[in-house]
Amino acid sequence: MNNIRRSILAVGAVLFLSAAANNVFGQTTQDTTQKTATTTTTQPAQADAANVVQALQSNADYSTAFNAVKTAGLDSTLATGGPYTIFAPNNNAFSAIPADKLDALMKDKTQLATVLKGHVVNGKYDKAGIIKALNAGKGKATLTTIDGQTLTLGITADKKLQLTNAAGNSAQVVLYDLVGGTGVVNGLNIVLLPTK
Repeated sequence: MNNIRRSILAVGAVLFLSAAANNVFGQTTQDTTQKTATTTTTQPAQADAANVVQALQSNADYSTAFNAVKTAGLDSTLATGGPYTIFAPNNNAFSAIPADKLDALMKDKTQLATVLKGHVVNGKYDKAGIIKALNAGKGKATLTTIDGQTLTLGITADKKLQLTNAAGNSAQVVLYDLVGGTGVVNGLNIVLLPTK
């Protein structure tokens, strides 16, 4: 009788432990999925991007900006030193430029480099850094590009983050925190050309 009781208790204990382990595994899987989703939302870049150029390359929506950076020869500059923040126009922003004008720009490395340098600032302005700069400036922040141009961050009436260059051209920030070893990439919906 004692052997039967022990067997029943042993089977019960195994079933209990098995159910408890499945429950813990289910919570861990759910928590991991939630953490991954949160990480993807707040920091969509490859965590192991060695530099800001690789971070830019990691998002297919910014392939035109990546190709422009390489064409202009800025990739070697941005891959070392820093930190840098690239306010990169997305593919739609580049496609909004008339085809003949974009083609001419992509063939003129000097002009292309000038346009691109107007999108790169020294310092790391991830989303938290932007919020800090805006708080310090009471809703506005002035940034200096790597070639001395001025960019102004501000909030629009509909509470969107806007970046404006010295020529008065504005774009909205539509993506945050593609992080690489030498800085961060934030996405724009418009190419900030140096003239109106």
